[in-house]
Amino acid sequence: MSRPNTAIRVLAVSSVAALALAACGSSSDGASPAASGGSTVSGAPSWCGSKQITLGLTDGFGGNSWRLVTTASAKDEIAKCPSVTSFTYADGQGDTQKAISDIQGLVAKGVNALVVFPDAGNAMLPALQSAKEAGVTTVPYRVNPGGADGKDYDVWVGADFVTDGKNWADWLTKTLPSGGNILFLSGPAGNSQGLDELKGMKEVLDPGKYTFIGQAPFEVTNWDPAKTQQVLSAAIAKYPKIDAIVSDFGPSLVGALPEFEKSQRSIPALATSDGNVLSCFYEAHKAQNPDFKLFTVATGNDNARLAVQWAVALATGGTPPASKQFKAPAFEDSVGGKPSPVTCKKDLPGDIYLSAQMAGQDQAKLLK
Repeated sequence: MSRPNTAIRVLAVSSVAALALAACGSSSDGASPAASGGSTVSGAPSWCGSKQITLGLTDGFGGNSWRLVTTASAKDEIAKCPSVTSFTYADGQGDTQKAISDIQGLVAKGVNALVVFPDAGNAMLPALQSAKEAGVTTVPYRVNPGGADGKDYDVWVGADFVTDGKNWADWLTKTLPSGGNILFLSGPAGNSQGLDELKGMKEVLDPGKYTFIGQAPFEVTNWDPAKTQQVLSAAIAKYPKIDAIVSDFGPSLVGALPEFEKSQRSIPALATSDGNVLSCFYEAHKAQNPDFKLFTVATGNDNARLAVQWAVALATGGTPPASKQFKAPAFEDSVGGKPSPVTCKKDLPGDIYLSAQMAGQDQAKLLK
């Protein structure tokens, strides 16, 4: 998800930080770099070819914990390939023009491959096109910038948000078998993630039993906790019956959900994405809220790993991954307990994501 303005925990990230990979001379499993020209590197993943490259990674916005973990996940994946001899990161800081300039700067610097989180969507397309025209392997991911694979960039590595919607809807049909009113919250108006999630839900939910209430196609929150609280407060005042909330960024709800308790109402069933702060909130409030049940899907930090694999494979001569889409698995279910029960790690910061491949303890170190 994009979440360009989320402020769960703002973290300073360098505008352009040139980070030489400690693993550029050896992979995590001991492989040594091979000379350019071959197609494989002994001991490295199949997506790591032997042609040596430099790689850049740019964010449209990098200043929250989700982005910090996502960037660290990308760096961890890059370190598995000894053919990547150097890595440079740039944070657009929420400024579209800076994000464009960051891409242009890395192309001018001579990077061979570029992974881009194009928060600004279509506004980023000309910069992506220019990078590809300059001969840089260009892989945007997560946010759809428009354009087409092979023409405007090499490949767009998206996320399967329709499946997220289906997973949420499947859980709702089991949790609320008689139906009910659903309040759906997403990010900026018209964002493709929310639209895809809604499409998935509507493919599963019986419209005769389940009614979407609130602004159509979804309540706009910009994935911002303060805005989320305003939206939810207004919905509680307007709708006496809210049986379930669906949100594509669960941690942003933590400050808003107590509005139900203030109104002498139980927090309803919640289908969303994971975050330690949300899981701990659930554990602290479930006893006082009989209707409060929680289901989460992985919040998707590891989408960056798939994008890195594609960029490195195409640039180094490795074998590309089988899929261009990251499919976030179901993660927590307070009702059925599968694939895991709701898990709160009180000894770790709230703004970590236990669904990520990176261990919670390692994520916590990033936030210090």
